[in-house]
Amino acid sequence: MRVYLMTVGQGSFIWEKFGHNAIWIRDEARDIDIAYNWGVFDFDEPGFIGRLIRGQMMYRLERFNGQALASAYVRDNRSIWLQELNLTPALEAELFEFVEWNAREENKHYRYDYYRDNCSTRVRDALDRVLGGALRAAFEGKPTGTTYRQHTERLTAETLPEYTGLLLALGPSTDRPIDVWEESFLPVRLMQHVRTIQVPGEDGAMRPLVSSEAQVFEAARPAERDAAPSRGLIYGAIGASLGLLLVGLSLLSGSRVGLIAFCLIAFVWSFVAGAAGVLIAGLWAFSEHSITYGNENLLQSNVLSLVLAGALIVVATGRAIRPARALALVVALLSLLGFAMQVLPMFDQVNGTLLALMVPAHAGLALGLWRVAARRASAGSVAEAG
Repeated sequence: MRVYLMTVGQGSFIWEKFGHNAIWIRDEARDIDIAYNWGVFDFDEPGFIGRLIRGQMMYRLERFNGQALASAYVRDNRSIWLQELNLTPALEAELFEFVEWNAREENKHYRYDYYRDNCSTRVRDALDRVLGGALRAAFEGKPTGTTYRQHTERLTAETLPEYTGLLLALGPSTDRPIDVWEESFLPVRLMQHVRTIQVPGEDGAMRPLVSSEAQVFEAARPAERDAAPSRGLIYGAIGASLGLLLVGLSLLSGSRVGLIAFCLIAFVWSFVAGAAGVLIAGLWAFSEHSITYGNENLLQSNVLSLVLAGALIVVATGRAIRPARALALVVALLSLLGFAMQVLPMFDQVNGTLLALMVPAHAGLALGLWRVAARRASAGSVAEAG
């Protein structure tokens, strides 16, 4: 019997950006060629979307022909590494017995968690089980200098909509430093970490857990990033440009076309910010996505922006300008509060990139509406004097 840790690199879809892995067991004498894959889910399963939103996703372990599974990843243009594990025959048999038990219908389903209980942590835990806790003993408490957020940002950096959405959604719990045991939620990092493990052989002598390793397929795609990108300046430039655009359009609000143009841009921004706020609040209040709890981004994206978006529709007709101006001021002040809170030690969420985008945009909208109100009031005074 031969046991391999199969590690698969990034794919094209957002759920493939973190990589994948499986335990591959081969025994030619017994005609065994099975890859045990804990990352199976079904979009078409009844209620899948609802469970996804509520944080109650169910994944399962499935058995695949190892060669066929590897070929499928090659077709998907995903890199593949194989590490043969240096297990004694007794441990190989114990691992095979456990994964076969785990693959039974009554045992194969589990509640998925992005960071704490996923395909890679299940592989890690299965190996740790037969090794008598050797992985946990070596990994737990060993610092990595990384956080869940940093890994999320570096692995999703090429998909800007999803990257930005995750910047908004992730709460402060993802900024806690993680150790090697926790970092093994990433298949590539688990592959790297198991190289350091020594286990006793049949004679009691210590030897490497990984007896051999090979990359059997190299994908024609960029290698995954080593570090999260620094995009504060880019997002800040976007936020400042939007704020300045709104202030500039407010100077044209004396005409009907200018007022409509201002309200249109302001409406789109407020609607997107408000809708994001509703989602953040909903994840915190009504879901089991604990990684979203305590999210300080609620001060940047909140339901008041959605109310403001509705008010801007009325402003486009020349009415309700003063109430809209007051509401925009409140939104801007809340955004500034979120920025000011960063100096306090109890508010340590890493959201500087979002602050760089949101604060100047909200401030520009508030200033723009103040100027719209001033110009409309001035125009009214001139009309009365005439």
